[in-house]
Amino acid sequence: MITQQHWTASGFANTDLDFLLKKYEINSVVIAGMRANTCIESTCRYAIELGYHVTLIKDAIGSFNWDEMKATIEINFPAFGHRVQTTQEFITELSL
Repeated sequence: MITQQHWTASGFANTDLDFLLKKYEINSVVIAGMRANTCIESTCRYAIELGYHVTLIKDAIGSFNWDEMKATIEINFPAFGHRVQTTQEFITELSL
């Protein structure tokens, strides 16, 4: 599945991602990528507002410094998100 390009911080805003996920009856998203405190958090928040279960892969995101990462992983995401996992925890769970 390929969604249209976005130009804001969220992977959902101004794209067809929500439409495509609903079309295929997907209700959970797993987030990895760059810029923890902007794009990652914005995409996670938007997904949660749209009703998705959101998992953040904490060792598969990046930022410009550790303080941004720590704020996202330890403070911000746990306040609104559903699950924080490492890549290995996620892969192990998939194989069960």
